[in-house]
Amino acid sequence: MNLSDAQLERYARHIVLKEVGGEGQRKLLGAKVLVVGAGGLGSPCLQYLAAAGVGTIGVIDDDEVSLSNLQRQVLHRTADVGRAKVDSARDALSALNPDVQIEVHRARATACNAAGLVAPYDVVADGSDNFATRLAVADAALLTRTPLVSAAVGPFEGQLSVFRGWEPDRPCYRCLVGAAQDRDEATCAEAGVLGALTGVMGALQALEAIRAIVGFGEGLVGRLLLFDALSLRMRTVVLPKDPGCPACGEKANG
Repeated sequence: MNLSDAQLERYARHIVLKEVGGEGQRKLLGAKVLVVGAGGLGSPCLQYLAAAGVGTIGVIDDDEVSLSNLQRQVLHRTADVGRAKVDSARDALSALNPDVQIEVHRARATACNAAGLVAPYDVVADGSDNFATRLAVADAALLTRTPLVSAAVGPFEGQLSVFRGWEPDRPCYRCLVGAAQDRDEATCAEAGVLGALTGVMGALQALEAIRAIVGFGEGLVGRLLLFDALSLRMRTVVLPKDPGCPACGEKANG
């Protein structure tokens, strides 16, 4: 793939990085990333992926834009209230970078459809807002051997990791959360969430998706990043593979 003059100018700040360069930018332009959720985490993640020149971006969301979303879901505008989030996202991302092809999936990822949605993509970035969806996407990513960049936020906390559980000594998402199919969890409407926090974590999520495509530095495979916005502290902890994991452990593979 040859870069046009316009692309050389658009992505110049990537190309001058020795860790990315022209070859890395061509990888981005040829890559396909699926983003689950066009909300608080998905908005900045999608924007940075599109700005980076990821050639094909899929967006899954079954919701419509509401006024209360706009405090943190910066991809959408006041005029988008009432529109499908995937349509609002497509228009905003296409305006940001016409190089990028946007594929919209107005649906909720479930155990029944997640594998089919994930399979065509090189990386999946999950910023969904409920545990059942996160499990369905994680199981599909493991089944299809698709790197999973998973982020979640609480009122003032965020976490992020990358899962490649089909690889030896690499954990899957269920190594972190266990076998439970559902959990009681407060929604943003019930617990609240600091809007700028979703921007921080969504941008980091985009960074890890870009890293998975280009291959530079040390990523979060096998590590969990924890961010505390109240104390403004960030730390990473080792996340080992669970030999007893029902999805990727010894019994699952035996």
